[in-house]
Amino acid sequence: MVDQIPLYRVRSVAAAAANRKRAAYYSAAGPGSGADWHSRYQLEDESAHLDEMPLMMSEEGFENEESDYHTLPRARITQRKRGLEWFVCDGWKFLCTSCCDWLINICQRKKELKARTVWLGCPEKCEEKHPKNSIKNQKYNVFTFIPGVLYEQFKFFLNLYFLIISCSQFVPALKIGYLYTYWAPLGFVLAVTMMREAIDEFRRFQRDKEVNSQLYSKLTVRGKVQVKSSDIQVGDLIIVEKNQRIPSDMVFLRTSEKAGSCFIRTDQLDGETDWKLKVAVSCTQRLPALGVGLLDLELNRLTKALFLALVALSVVMVTLQGFVGPWYRNLFRFLLLFSYIIPISLRVNLDMGKAVYGWMMMKDENIPGTVVRTSTIPEELGRLVYLLTDKTGTLTQNEMVFKRLHLGTVSYGADTMDEIQSHIRDSYSQMHSQAGGNSAGSTPPRKAQSSAPKVRKSVSSRIHEAVKAIVLCHNVTPVYESRAGVSGETEFAEADQDFSDENRTYQASSPDEVALVQWTESVGLTLVSRDLTSMQLKTPGGQVLSFCILQLFPFTSESKRMGIIVRDESTAEITFYMKGADVAMSTIVQYNDWLEEECGNMAREGLRTLVVAKKSLTEEQYQDFESRYTQAKLSMHDRTLKVAAVIESLEREMELLCLTGVEDQLQADVRPTLEMLRNAGIKVWMLTGDKLETATCVAQSSRLVPRTQDTHIFRRVTSRGEAHLELNAFRRKHDCALVISGESLEVCLKYYEHEFMELACQCPAVVCCRCSPTQKACIVTLLQQHTGRRTCAIGDGGNDVSMIQAADCGIGIEGKEGRQASLAADFSVTQFRHIGRLLMVHGRNSYKRSAALGQFVMHRGLIISTMQAVFSSVFYFASVPLYQGFLMVGYATIYTMFPVFSLVLDQDVKPEMAMLYPELYKDLTKGRSLSFKTFLIWVLISIYQGGILMYGALVLFESEFVHVVAISFTALVLTELLMVALTIRTWHWLMVVAEFLSLGCYVSSLAFLNEYFGIGRVSFGAFLDFTFITTVTFLWKVSAITVVSCLPLYVLKYLRRKLSPPSYCKLTS
Repeated sequence: MVDQIPLYRVRSVAAAAANRKRAAYYSAAGPGSGADWHSRYQLEDESAHLDEMPLMMSEEGFENEESDYHTLPRARITQRKRGLEWFVCDGWKFLCTSCCDWLINICQRKKELKARTVWLGCPEKCEEKHPKNSIKNQKYNVFTFIPGVLYEQFKFFLNLYFLIISCSQFVPALKIGYLYTYWAPLGFVLAVTMMREAIDEFRRFQRDKEVNSQLYSKLTVRGKVQVKSSDIQVGDLIIVEKNQRIPSDMVFLRTSEKAGSCFIRTDQLDGETDWKLKVAVSCTQRLPALGVGLLDLELNRLTKALFLALVALSVVMVTLQGFVGPWYRNLFRFLLLFSYIIPISLRVNLDMGKAVYGWMMMKDENIPGTVVRTSTIPEELGRLVYLLTDKTGTLTQNEMVFKRLHLGTVSYGADTMDEIQSHIRDSYSQMHSQAGGNSAGSTPPRKAQSSAPKVRKSVSSRIHEAVKAIVLCHNVTPVYESRAGVSGETEFAEADQDFSDENRTYQASSPDEVALVQWTESVGLTLVSRDLTSMQLKTPGGQVLSFCILQLFPFTSESKRMGIIVRDESTAEITFYMKGADVAMSTIVQYNDWLEEECGNMAREGLRTLVVAKKSLTEEQYQDFESRYTQAKLSMHDRTLKVAAVIESLEREMELLCLTGVEDQLQADVRPTLEMLRNAGIKVWMLTGDKLETATCVAQSSRLVPRTQDTHIFRRVTSRGEAHLELNAFRRKHDCALVISGESLEVCLKYYEHEFMELACQCPAVVCCRCSPTQKACIVTLLQQHTGRRTCAIGDGGNDVSMIQAADCGIGIEGKEGRQASLAADFSVTQFRHIGRLLMVHGRNSYKRSAALGQFVMHRGLIISTMQAVFSSVFYFASVPLYQGFLMVGYATIYTMFPVFSLVLDQDVKPEMAMLYPELYKDLTKGRSLSFKTFLIWVLISIYQGGILMYGALVLFESEFVHVVAISFTALVLTELLMVALTIRTWHWLMVVAEFLSLGCYVSSLAFLNEYFGIGRVSFGAFLDFTFITTVTFLWKVSAITVVSCLPLYVLKYLRRKLSPPSYCKLTS
């Protein structure tokens, strides 16, 4: 009873009615007005008072209407503030919001709609100008590239800080070194960033060019000409060939099929790959959003913390000086001296590392076809908690396969289909022999059996009637390729067609129907042709059966069934066939005791079921039905209800023929991949536009919901009270998967957003069916807001683009539904199973490597800043630089860059081990690889090593103090190389090369650094003494300093791995 949900009080019946009208207005306003978001929240105005009531309320509280909420006991009443108090507390927000809304309405005032004339075939006559028909996924153009990239870089505190530091060197009083000491690293960082962005932009340009350069046939007065997709204009007459993509919004004018019908796939709109009798509509492409990973934001926060430490250290140094002289100038000089606390090379190292991670993903032979389209967030793949996936084409192949035929007393599966084929062959052979040639291949009348259903039929007869009903009751059209391979005029196209079995394909509005017709062909009864009024079948013996289509009742989501009335032209027998969902057909067919049980058995196997039934009609019965049906269709009032009533008059006591089971085949290795993601701590939500039964079935068959897992199906709710009661029921369930429809989801989010998300996030899996693309994106956004965890969305159709772009990381599958989702995503794969390796191996490695690389680069800056602080303290807190010129540039580049950057090749476990133990991935979601704790550990290491290096150099070389720069810098370089070796967990041959290459570069450069080694190049005039650095004394003392700075860390690492080893150490051992 501690959990409570606030309910808004409905002031009166009139107010409730007004709110309902307002809700209707918002829901009809469309996306342009932004009403979709407003409709999710309360519609009461500011004067509405709030009531609270417990969530676990009994059902009695909802026996009254919604207008009776005011009778509930009030737990809190909010009084409206007045006068100055109102303005100070809330008024200024209200006024600012009102002003902003007014300005937005002025700027975004809708253009007045008016009629326009489109000149067919003459686009040059159009008076209005229209945009080009080109797809553009690029983020910049020639003019905005440099400003855009610079803005994206300098919005990070790190780069902005170094820009200010570099500009300060133009002030003579603040200059402490050479200009290139600051400007060269900054310029290098910007150059690398611009090069990376330019490469990504060029790749996007190439992909857009490939799509925009597809050729189409354009009909002109001079005949057909080839035109690029981007050159299509309003008014052009375009000829779209078979299996060719619709290039733009088009009006369907003519087709080569004589009946004027054309099957079109809308996969880039709704993700469905089945064929529909619809006119294609717009396929728009949204621009990809610029991705910024959580790691970048965390490092940006750590950079700000380092800046505060820099300021504090500078203030301490000035304070110890006693604020003598122009202390503010000394303060700024100390800020410049300690500026290496914030390493400028951090960004460039991370950006180059991300480029390497992306290259590794695309070159991985185990996930061929993977494309990294956004190279800025590969480490996001290693921190995912929620994976939101589409169903059709993502988890499934959208290819239906016939699996089961049940006749009531006998069931046939995949291994017994040959028996059905044998029965069909024998049945038609017997009929042909009995006909004696008078009506070859026709089906004899079965009126006696139809009128006397109590007579038990043979199994062969029942199989024959079931298969015949399946092959007749559908909306499938067989299609044949033309011999020439080129579409022409209607009368010539039919003459050129090849009607052989090998050249036949089926098109329908449902892949289930195609699977059924393909199955009947495999058992011997083939659909060879069909038009609007007739269809022909071919028997196993080669005879052709002709049927006249008298009436067709298409499938609707409300009726959940479809029917057809046909007349056998050889026998004049009229039969009404019907098939549909078991919930709709159970009350239509004659009484039986097996249908409900077998439907449940097939559903548990993951099969989509259809119930098939028939009813024989006499000529008089059909004529009576036809007259009533025609009269109902011509009715001016309640036409739909009257038509449905007439059809329902036939749907009585129909003979149950069979129950079919069709499976939507899952993609390869979907089950083990989902199990791997679940073991890795990733919660998978399936968001689909399919109906609830289908979504639940696929969720169970794919093991998204394990067999041992309880499932709570959220019943349909339409009001606040119903949602309240259902949430109460759901709260009582523990550790169960949730299945909810889009309509119920909308109601719950409108009234109980926080409470619903809290309950849903506790579920191991969630299935949302009948979801629109807008709802999918909304769910992603709500997960981000309510959990703060990283989300990933994966889909393959145009209806998944909004969800993909709303997530922190978007993955597109490039397959049958086109490339729209893959082009809009951050990463593109070819199969769902590749997600496992992409996350467990590449995502995990990218995050751990980036975290180690970022912290090591910060350590590299902190250690030299600590040495500078010790050096300044020795010189009475003077703002004199320890290292100048090329030493500072070389330290961050050729002396330590290659070993540090080689950390991008490090790995704690082998890829096979990471795939075998996905539990290793779960540790990353807690963000322990890069946190304030690990950051403070590196800070302490830097302070310790910097102090040891500087104090050791001063103590051991007291008599050779003039050589302290050469001594300390040599020990510093050696320490950094040893620290890289300490950090590495798995050695790669390139790491060894990088270590020796950097050491060789430093040793060989000693001969060229005379002017830099020594205290105060101008005042002391010291130079490098080759004789001094080649003595045994110099070598052992430098080695002693280096060992003291590194050996304790090696001991601590050894003890930690022995006493408290990380999880990966247990596996590698």
